[in-house]
Amino acid sequence: MRIDVWSDIACPWCYIGKRRLESALGTFEHADDVEVVWHSFELDPSAPVPPVERSSVSLARKYGGGPEQISQMQQRVSELAALEGLDYRLEETLHLNTRDAHRLLHLALDSGGPALQDRLKEALLDAYFVQALDVADREVLRRLADGVGLDAAAVDRVLGSDEYDDAVSADVRQARAYGANGVPFFVVDGRYGISGAQPTEVFAGAIEQAWGESHPALTTVAGAGDTGADGGVCGPDGCEVPG
Repeated sequence: MRIDVWSDIACPWCYIGKRRLESALGTFEHADDVEVVWHSFELDPSAPVPPVERSSVSLARKYGGGPEQISQMQQRVSELAALEGLDYRLEETLHLNTRDAHRLLHLALDSGGPALQDRLKEALLDAYFVQALDVADREVLRRLADGVGLDAAAVDRVLGSDEYDDAVSADVRQARAYGANGVPFFVVDGRYGISGAQPTEVFAGAIEQAWGESHPALTTVAGAGDTGADGGVCGPDGCEVPG
């Protein structure tokens, strides 16, 4: 079974949603048969490179709140993140462009599959929210990519070109086609869409339901187990003989 997730590196709810999804999969008995694929979604494609201000300044300008109001909002989100084991430093994060990071996530998927892509996704989110690093900086991106095992030459090739730019745009178009105007957005087995970092039990319920629908239990017809002329059974110890 496959779970497709649209998210952005600079989205605090996306990291919280990742942890809640992981918690749901941690209690799912068929988790080894589930692959998670990450898709690109840019919250602000116009964000500058290099960044010129902290995210709190950008948020205040966008929503019209003062520094104190933005600080309180970030504190509430940080408290929710802490419940998932994440130590956010939102007051230090930068308003930045994430397109290069998304392009490297596509490289990771192509070169190492969902497992490698997930390692890079985790490294990027941790770098941005926990370490408050500039994940638009290509030297930071190279270091993170190298840390999860991506080929350095491939990383340089992608960062030195527009490779995977079309793939990032295609991901965004697909999200829009699903009706997703924000992230995180999860699609479980192509059957169920989940918008936002929902509680763990919501993910668990959707995963169980999707698995059950794609792996239906065998229904035994009436009369099974009879040993009449039309219901004889052969097994390792021989065949039943009708009386």
